[in-house]
Amino acid sequence: MKTRKQPTVKIALIPVVFLAASLFYATMVNNVWETGWIDVHIPLLMAAFIGGAIAIFKLGYTWGELEEGIVDLIKASMGAIIILMVIGIVIGTWLASGIVPSMIYYGLKILNPAIFLVVTLLMCSIVSLATGSSWTTVATVGIALMGVGTGLGIPVPVIAGAIISGSYFGDKMSPLSDTTNLAPAVAGTTLFEHIRHMIFTTGPSYVISLIFFGVLGMRYAGGNIDVESVNGMIDALSSTFNITPVLLLAPVLVIAMVVMKVPALPGLFCGGLLGVLFAAVFQGTDLLGVIDAMHYGFAVETGNSVVDSLVSGGGLDSMMWTVSLIVCAMIFGGIMEKTGMLGAIAEGILTLATRTGDLVLATVLTCFAMNVIAGDQYLAIVIPGRMYKAEYDKRGLHPKNLSRTLEDSATLTSALIPWNSCGAYMMATLGVAPWTYVPYCILNLVNPLIAILYGYTGITLEKIEEKQAA
Repeated sequence: MKTRKQPTVKIALIPVVFLAASLFYATMVNNVWETGWIDVHIPLLMAAFIGGAIAIFKLGYTWGELEEGIVDLIKASMGAIIILMVIGIVIGTWLASGIVPSMIYYGLKILNPAIFLVVTLLMCSIVSLATGSSWTTVATVGIALMGVGTGLGIPVPVIAGAIISGSYFGDKMSPLSDTTNLAPAVAGTTLFEHIRHMIFTTGPSYVISLIFFGVLGMRYAGGNIDVESVNGMIDALSSTFNITPVLLLAPVLVIAMVVMKVPALPGLFCGGLLGVLFAAVFQGTDLLGVIDAMHYGFAVETGNSVVDSLVSGGGLDSMMWTVSLIVCAMIFGGIMEKTGMLGAIAEGILTLATRTGDLVLATVLTCFAMNVIAGDQYLAIVIPGRMYKAEYDKRGLHPKNLSRTLEDSATLTSALIPWNSCGAYMMATLGVAPWTYVPYCILNLVNPLIAILYGYTGITLEKIEEKQAA
């Protein structure tokens, strides 16, 4: 057997630098040259190939070992992939049954641009806090709010930013959230100590988000609302679908099942069955039409082009681009983790962390890098948590400081990366283009910065000795 070598930081950075350069070319340079966006799948696979070549010819790994790392990471992401596929089916049935059109219809009736963004942030926050899931929130009320906001003349990236900010507030603070349970488990603290400690960073971030969307909403309120256009959308919806409040029971029941700790897949599957039932009962859709919507998505011509775009889509096929993107990211991440290259990069960062603020900054940057490189928020919590736990203990910092920083960075930045499973999901579900929504995800952007600020100022950073003395 070959003797495996430990990768140096320079060697570990080679595939990362290549990936960064190729992604920059694919997403930025081509847009500047007006040749269009290049999908990021191939750059991810090419970077994985380079990482694999380094591992085999330089570090002494066999292909079988690399394949094992790839398969293990893909296995870890299969839950997210299956949920994506089921959500595609649910969206198709909810469009065909009139559930989403009804949510858009009533939203257009009661909301106006001045308060829409703040209401969106608050509504998504409440739902995600109750369910512990940003994904469920986006797939239910998020889709409807996209339609309402578009009808009110608010740009799609802005609406998406408010939805994602609110959804990730609950995902981060809810005791039902998987990441909220994972972070303290990795860091070595308790769940409710972790949640209470996050209030200090998440609270100010949320207030800033409320102010931002409140001011931005007033900007859109100052414009002239095209009442004729909104009424045209309402008329198109009511003439095409049988609109009734009974249809709103579907998202309510799905959210209730999640609150009652019904696993995500059975809960979403039940939501899909309700969509099938409601499509037959309220819209008169036959079985063949429902199956077609589940597989290929729903399409309709209402005579209003805006409504057509809002209530068409979904289906299993609509998620295949996202699923393939996640698999490509897992191939790259699996090679990088299996060969120790991710660990080498993290250790290299740690050597520069001489102050407490440097350590917090290193944690934030490593979590963000893991979201970029591995494409998975769970790895972005677990690997930095493993890397830095001993260092936090060595410096006398309470473990809840580490768990909070893991969530402030790993959980929140995952939605900002288009090829990350979370970012890919947000794009696919909300129908937004890569990067366009990122400047408006205020909570996700501000929270890591506040964590870094607290690291250098020492605000709310609790020492182990202080805890024992208390």
